Amino acid sequence: MMDAMLDAVLVVTLLAVALFSVLARQARTAVIAFIAFGLLLALAWVRLGAVDVALTEAAIGALTAPLLLGAQAFVGAEKPAALPLRLTLAALAALIAGALAVIILGAPEPAPSLAAQAAAPLDALGLGNPVTAVLLAYRALDTLLETVVVLLALIGIWSLAADETWREAPAAPAVPSPPLRLLARTLPPVGLVVALHLLWVGADAPGGKFQAATLIAAMGLLVMMAGLAPPPALSDARLRALLGLGPAVFLAIGFAGFRAAGGFLAYPDGWAKPLIVVIELALTVSIALMLMLMLLGPGARKPSA
Repeated sequence: MMDAMLDAVLVVTLLAVALFSVLARQARTAVIAFIAFGLLLALAWVRLGAVDVALTEAAIGALTAPLLLGAQAFVGAEKPAALPLRLTLAALAALIAGALAVIILGAPEPAPSLAAQAAAPLDALGLGNPVTAVLLAYRALDTLLETVVVLLALIGIWSLAADETWREAPAAPAVPSPPLRLLARTLPPVGLVVALHLLWVGADAPGGKFQAATLIAAMGLLVMMAGLAPPPALSDARLRALLGLGPAVFLAIGFAGFRAAGGFLAYPDGWAKPLIVVIELALTVSIALMLMLMLLGPGARKPSA
């Protein structure tokens, strides 16, 4: 009974926050409501037993929130959308929601599932988490391409800088303050321990490289926001090497699969888990840097003394 009441409150709150975000007249208000919606959605995934999806939802929300707030600040003064446009968008959103509802409510019972097929080879792979098996064994090529896409997105952000500043460090992400400095001195050790835990258990339990990398990136940004460390220069060769480390290790193991197991990204018997752990470690470093640098933005001219 209590669980049903909690789920009902969560669903009603989700719908209310979503509606508030859509109807908000100010972009900043809509963005803040959207952030709250993402957190509530993560709770909903937890209630559905999809902890991996919940962690990913929370991580994506943590990344998109500053990007949306930064974009809203960059746009500046807002011009309200015309009423016909708003009505058209509302009708389109309602149409999509209705179509999804029809599909979900019309699904057969039990719903189609590949869970059994995904779980069957886990013992042979040495993994306990089917999500990790999907991401780094069954559909490893998708994960590799997604990592490359994130790297290309970072290069695209760097290209927005002026020619004379694109090698410089990005601007400081915030004005330091005493409370922020205190937070930046106390929170990162805890965040790094949690990130390492998520990374380590990812092979056998909810977690993994993306969630760990997001936490590490957030801790790095917090330190820079507090003024405890400057943003890195984009021309730093070590920085660029670490950015390419994850995709390079992924590709190297993938090509080694031709010789060792007869196919690209195929793992030899008994080596799947060790190789997946190596890939996850390398990707965590690269993805953490990619996410942090994406939020810092392109290179900026150093302020004159």
